[in-house]
Formats: sequence, C-alpha cells, structure tokens
Amino acid sequence: MTSPGTIRVAIQIPPSRADYAAIRRAAAEADALGADAVFNWDHFFPLGKDTSGKHFECWTVLGAWAESTHRAEIGALVSCVAFRNPDLLADMARTVDHISDGRLILGLGAGFREWEAKEYGFEFGSPAQRVRELGEALERIQRRLALLNPGPIRKVPILVAADGPKALRLVARYADIWQTFAEDDVFSEKSRQLDRFCDEVQRDPGTIERSVFVDGDPWTIGERLRERGAGMFTLMTRGPEFDLDELQRWLAWRDELNAQLSRSPR
Repeated sequence: MTSPGTIRVAIQIPPSRADYAAIRRAAAEADALGADAVFNWDHFFPLGKDTSGKHFECWTVLGAWAESTHRAEIGALVSCVAFRNPDLLADMARTVDHISDGRLILGLGAGFREWEAKEYGFEFGSPAQRVRELGEALERIQRRLALLNPGPIRKVPILVAADGPKALRLVARYADIWQTFAEDDVFSEKSRQLDRFCDEVQRDPGTIERSVFVDGDPWTIGERLRERGAGMFTLMTRGPEFDLDELQRWLAWRDELNAQLSRSPR
C-alpha cells in the first residue's frame, strides 16, 4: 500500500467468458498501463443471467498472475471464506505472496450466491451465519499467517467486502482495505459508521483504505467520491474483449490528482 492520501486505481478482470490466454493478456496489459491492483473474483460460474460461459478458478489464476504480472498488486475481489478451510486459504495466500514478490492483497468476503455454493457442495447459511463465519475465518487466517514458515514477504494487506453493521465491525478489527458497492450519501454514511466502529476498538480509522467500484467520468465521479473519503477506485471489465480504455482514463486522472497532492503543502 502507498502513503496516506495517495489515490489508487484498480481493475477487476473476471476469469470468465474468455480463453485463459485472453485473461492473461488483459491482466498483463493492465499491469503495464500502471494499474495499482489487478483483481479477479472467486466464483465458479460467470455472473449474470447466462451462467453457462467459460470460467476458471480464482486462486489458480492468481498463482499464474503472480508470475505473469510484475508491478501491480493482485488479489481476489473477493475470496469467499466458505469455499476453503481458512488455514489452507492463509497458506495459499502466503504462497502467492512469495510467487508475486510480495504483491498479494488478500480479499475476503462472506459470499452471496447460494445456488453456486450448493452446486459445489458447500454449506450456505443465513446472512448472520455467514458474517459470523467470516469473523472466525479472519481470526484463523491471521493466526495461521503468523505461524507459517516462511511467513509472507510483507504483512499481507487484508481487504474485506462489507456493507452491513456486523461486517463493518469486522473491517474495523481486521481489514487494511474496505471494499463497498455503496455510492455517494450511502457511502458517506457507511464510512462514518466504520469510523465509529474503529473508535470502539481504539483503531485509527485513517489506517483503513476505502475502496469503491466506479465507472464513468473520473473527473466528476472520482472527485466526488474522493471528497467523501474513497482512496481506491476499482473498475470492472468483462470478457471476451476486456476493454481497458476506461482504465486508461482513470489512470490519467489518478496521475493528475496525485501530482497535485504531492505539490500541496502538508
């Protein structure tokens, strides 16, 4: 992660609706363009109405990206904790961190597609149960990361996707990055709620980077969300084309804004 106040731009490249060669090219191009992070996702089928398209497994792809990209951080946005034993997931994350020379972001979430979980034989509890399991997994993952030999190259940043109060409490306790779908006033209110939960656990809320999904004109949308506290702006692209034109516009905005911030008196 970069210094506080620095704006970052990421992109999510789903491992779906394309041959792997196209997915690899898109990730490598996003890396070369200067994306701060390149994410995939942890699903077993494509999202959307048509679930019959091509799809590849999340962590296998991340292991390959660890070798085929060179500067961007990589990770899942996000990895469902119900799909893998948490201690195993910590070991997988440590391994990908080493393969990537310390570029892994460990993105975690409680999951939301019941039929997908059941198709692969996983239990899928109520929302409250899934959030409780997320908390248990976060605790186990932290413990296992501290026990592994060798340990991660760096303290692996933990990203947690959360919007409800119980999950936001977990962000306050465990996360380095908070990922949300919330926008504008809703984002501001949830961000204030996160600040209050940080106060409860005596944590500086400024140590948690706030990441939002975006599309459209960065000079209007990005600036509006930045003023509300967002620090990482994540775009989505879809196969088979994986158009990165929008990414280039957001990267130009990022560079312009970060240059202004670097000239501003501290």
